[in-house]
Amino acid sequence: MKLKTIFLLVIILTLAFCVSAQKKLNKEREKDPHYQYNMGLFYLDSGDPDEAIKYFNNSLVLNPRNYLVFNALGFSYSMKGDLRQSLKFFQKCLEVNPNFTEAHNNIGMIYQEMGFIDKAEEEFKKVLADEKYSSKENAYYNIANLYFIQGKMDKALDNIQKAIQKNIRFAMGYNLKGRILEKQNELSKAIESYERALKIVPGEIIFSFDLAVALFKNSEYSRAEEIFEKISPQVTDPEMKDNINKYLKIIRERGKN
Repeated sequence: MKLKTIFLLVIILTLAFCVSAQKKLNKEREKDPHYQYNMGLFYLDSGDPDEAIKYFNNSLVLNPRNYLVFNALGFSYSMKGDLRQSLKFFQKCLEVNPNFTEAHNNIGMIYQEMGFIDKAEEEFKKVLADEKYSSKENAYYNIANLYFIQGKMDKALDNIQKAIQKNIRFAMGYNLKGRILEKQNELSKAIESYERALKIVPGEIIFSFDLAVALFKNSEYSRAEEIFEKISPQVTDPEMKDNINKYLKIIRERGKN
């Protein structure tokens, strides 16, 4: 037998083995709830909730008692804007595992989005009541934001301080603290808090925008202009873009006078 023929047979046999092995692997994956769940997480992280839901449902068929899958389905439907379906899955998650405190946090955020403020507050308080819950800064942040929306600035400030005490590297906490202080006309303190947030997460657009607005209100027009000009090319949100242009126009008109 010629050498070329032998090589060809080896290649054919190798390919046949690979195809057979791949088919076997695919069948095993179809029956593996963890693989289906992980694929769902991959698509959820990729911003494709529909594909994620497909894999999460596959996982539930194989293991109907996996509370993490119900939690992930809650996130998937919230990403699609279907808040009622999202709420249903977060609640189902708690039915399967009443000790999964994170679900209360998620339910609180959905209630807040739906406008059920009292129910949202109740859920966040359940999170704070769990002594074993390790990420209480999130619950303190959420309840502080709830009070901020309601205009209860003293309560908002008290809770965001607690969030920051739990995690001194909590950038979102410093940014919300800045917004609260700004509402209380404590502009210098607000600017300081926004700057602290940006030290932790440099270049964050929202933090930069909030800082620039506070600087503008505090008559620090040069610094505000510099930040607005820096972030403007990176902004994709039409409303924020429009606001930046309005601020820049006012600043430049002031400079001419």
